[in-house]
Amino acid sequence: MTIADLARANIRALSPYQSARRLGGAGHTWLNANEAPDAPALHLSKSDYNRYPEPQPAAVINAYAAYAGLTPENVLVSRGGDEAIELLLKTFCEPGDAVLHCPPTYGMYAVSAATLGLPQKTVPLTAAWQLDLPAIEKALPGVKILYICNPNNPTGTLLHRADLLALLEMTAGRAIVAVDEAYIEYSPAESLVDVLPHYPHLAIIRTLSKAFALAGLRCGFTLANPELIALLQKTIAPYPLPGPVADLAAQALQAEGLRLMRARVATTLAEREHFATALRALPAVKHVEPSGANFLLIRCHDGPRTFAALSAAGIITRSQQNALGLADHIRITIGSAAEMAETLTVLKQC
Repeated sequence: MTIADLARANIRALSPYQSARRLGGAGHTWLNANEAPDAPALHLSKSDYNRYPEPQPAAVINAYAAYAGLTPENVLVSRGGDEAIELLLKTFCEPGDAVLHCPPTYGMYAVSAATLGLPQKTVPLTAAWQLDLPAIEKALPGVKILYICNPNNPTGTLLHRADLLALLEMTAGRAIVAVDEAYIEYSPAESLVDVLPHYPHLAIIRTLSKAFALAGLRCGFTLANPELIALLQKTIAPYPLPGPVADLAAQALQAEGLRLMRARVATTLAEREHFATALRALPAVKHVEPSGANFLLIRCHDGPRTFAALSAAGIITRSQQNALGLADHIRITIGSAAEMAETLTVLKQC
């Protein structure tokens, strides 16, 4: 018997999530992970690292609650949004409970469910990249958690608010709806945080990885009503956030950090629109999807060839060739003005 034979059968069969860093690539311009092009200037202010950190660091919780317009009882901090995704599954799903997601969307919903051996149901987005509510309702029996990404990754789509509210009404008393708002700072008016008090089964996932430019910290949040947060508190690891991470995250959530984040978002949005306009004039580009995030999804006449040309020039983007309905599509992060100009130069030659 080998070590692999001792592993759970579902893990032996599992294809791990292909993160940007796992895929790698040889290049100098990284536009494949939806990271910010700059990093905030933060410095550690503590040195008591011989002590375990707070289970839920008050400075981080209080600052994020104030930022989100909630109370600290509505907030749980975790190791990035990815831990929040898995924590909901561990807290609410019995063996055999199904997990529903709507591809094309973020791949960790499927990987986390598969890791825990949970059955999955998929209801593809419509041709306009919106929720197919009748199909979701039909698939709902047996589903314990639904994962919805808004703005959606990798399409950049903003889901219709009326559909999200209808989904919450449809699932009340039946399932948890987890709305992943990792990119919400780029479309803040689209957040569901204002309706949180009305839906005890709503969990909103947030992160400091994107607009806050702190992907390396691995700091995420779940926003929900206190009863749901209290249940997550039972299953989360004792010390999810290392002391240095909590120190830097709390700084980033102060007034100056928020000001810098909003300025970064404004710069990114302006660059995104400039880049999108330029893309639409290129022969190699067939279509540019509207985006509510810090990236653009483009459809090329020959996606693999265009992706390869960018890679050969040292510009690492994210091919969507194997994602549902996204043949010939490439996702490109909005980087600095210089990075986008370099990318356009290469695309003009494709």
